[in-house]
Amino acid sequence: MKINRIILSGGGTGGHIYPALAIYNRMKELNPDLECLYIGTDKGLEASIVPKANIDFKSIEISGLKRSLSLDNIKVAWQMLTSTQKAKKLIKEFQPELVIGTGGFVCAPVLYGATQLGIPTLIHEQNSVAGVTNKFLSRFVDKVATSFYEVENDFAKVSHKVAFTGNPRGQEVTNYAKDEHILSKNYDFNDQLPTVLIFGGSRGAPAINKAAVESIEAFANKEYQVIIGTGSVHHSEWMTYIEENQIKIPNNVKIVPYIDNMPALFQSIDLVVCRSGATTLAELTTLGLPSILIPSPYVTNNHQEMNAMALVNNQAAEMIKESQLDSSQLVHTIDRMILDQKALNKMAENAKKLGTPHAIDDIITIVESIH
Repeated sequence: MKINRIILSGGGTGGHIYPALAIYNRMKELNPDLECLYIGTDKGLEASIVPKANIDFKSIEISGLKRSLSLDNIKVAWQMLTSTQKAKKLIKEFQPELVIGTGGFVCAPVLYGATQLGIPTLIHEQNSVAGVTNKFLSRFVDKVATSFYEVENDFAKVSHKVAFTGNPRGQEVTNYAKDEHILSKNYDFNDQLPTVLIFGGSRGAPAINKAAVESIEAFANKEYQVIIGTGSVHHSEWMTYIEENQIKIPNNVKIVPYIDNMPALFQSIDLVVCRSGATTLAELTTLGLPSILIPSPYVTNNHQEMNAMALVNNQAAEMIKESQLDSSQLVHTIDRMILDQKALNKMAENAKKLGTPHAIDDIITIVESIH
């Protein structure tokens, strides 16, 4: 049965927002008549990202629960009460057939309110460790979709609701056609040479940037090329650092602030050095890309390390903890991996086995079953 009206909710970080948009884009592709309302907060990235996608956006006010006992949680409890009432009002006005949440504390009042109104609901958990909001909501929603088998333990009490689908971003990146000349056109590189991409996310990661910049001269005369994406916020300071320390940038190294066509570039990359956020890993595995993962130690429940281990345990990636990262370790690991083509090919195969190129369609099948 065709679904014509949905509400999406997910906020705070791109890791919650982009999976929601991927689901919307596919549903809109299948049904051009689809109408969608996105409910987030004014403070999250969704407030700027969602309207740009031409989706109607409404905001409510809610904060995250502290994991320890805190007076702030009394304020959050009051916000939860008032924001649930506002969410229910928005839901009643829009009259959706379905409500989907993709994580972040804004989902709590929206999805909980939807369950109180008897509207079919699904939450999607991107990480290998469940977030507080999704664990709370799992008791009330109809279905829980997951991206890692490892997270199923966190939903053991509602195991009958759980279905592995993978991350929607995994399916979305399959839509990008490969450009055989992207390296020569955009980076003045040789399209035939092995290429390494080092980046720390859209905003950059200081520890990864430091190790990469301090490795620049060591990359000279290597049999591969290196692209370093510093993140726009940090680019000027690192270029100043390079100038002040008289670091010579060889022809096989390019330093850029931001990569706006990452899925397209990925298809011409042989090895990626990056964080282990859920969205990035979905892209890497679906495309079958070997990687050196450097988990962020600054995330809740250390979930990025758990995400990385899901790949490492399947010989689909290697991991360097940030506390052990320096230029010599980085260059040594890159050399060992990229210059062993047989091992690199095997890692690529293992990564692809973990990919979920049908994630969104599997989610749509689930929501149609509860619609």
